[in-house]
Amino acid sequence: MRRSFVTLDVFTHKRFAGNPLAVVFESEGLDTAAMQAIAREFNFPETVFVLPSADTSHRAALRIFTPKNELPFAGHPTVGVAVALARAQGGRQQKFVLSEKIGSIACEVTLGDADSGDASFVLPQLPAQVSKTADANVMAKALCLSPSDIGGGFSAGQWSAGLSFACVPIKTLAAIGKARPDPTCFDQTFGSDGPGRAFLFCAETQDAGNHFHARMFAPGMGIAEDPATGSAAAALAGLIAAQGGVGDGTHRFRIEQGYEMGRPSQIDLGLMIAGGKLVSVTIGGGAVVVTEGTIDA
Repeated sequence: MRRSFVTLDVFTHKRFAGNPLAVVFESEGLDTAAMQAIAREFNFPETVFVLPSADTSHRAALRIFTPKNELPFAGHPTVGVAVALARAQGGRQQKFVLSEKIGSIACEVTLGDADSGDASFVLPQLPAQVSKTADANVMAKALCLSPSDIGGGFSAGQWSAGLSFACVPIKTLAAIGKARPDPTCFDQTFGSDGPGRAFLFCAETQDAGNHFHARMFAPGMGIAEDPATGSAAAALAGLIAAQGGVGDGTHRFRIEQGYEMGRPSQIDLGLMIAGGKLVSVTIGGGAVVVTEGTIDA
């Protein structure tokens, strides 16, 4: 069967930046093995398959795959699909709900032109710390850094808003730029519930006005390095709320990522604190269509 697809660059407004995403429409009839094979063929960090939702009030159901496995939730696929679906329907401003394995996700989209727009969504699951991380010496070895590079006002921890990440604070841009996974111990150090996922972040940024510089490594998932990771930013929201000294009210942060890869990305993170507790998190950013076509599958 011939099925239509688009590819987009997400968490950017410029083509050939941000995080690439493939979106396959008309995915009925594809089983899990076929979806995984198509995701390997695209070989993007994620490929999304759009299906009718069992809940008719939802716009669509999504299944999300890396080149190696399926995910219950991911940020840049949610933003990219939201823009792609809004673009297909027409209308500059739209609101709808998407079904993912993690649950129902409320999205808002503002289209900029025929091929691009901005989307944001509310996390269906608030971030929580799921475990501690290894000590600085062990993490530094797994990242090919020195123990003195770890730190900078936050404590590392394993956090999850549907997909867990080791959130590792790094003191300087110079240090975060040197980081790379050590294949001999990376998964053992950061893979508490499967392949290791390490989200490194630093308060020193390349672009003025951004709040954090970040990198994400998940080689066991087929992602040597990710240009932009919305689900990791969602996990980081829990750490910021717990350790960042933020008071009641709405707080907005912009995370830059992908700069070391030549694919600069910006993730918009919103936190709402009430009564000293985190009550809502939003993830948002831009997306632009790069290619369109059909695939026989």
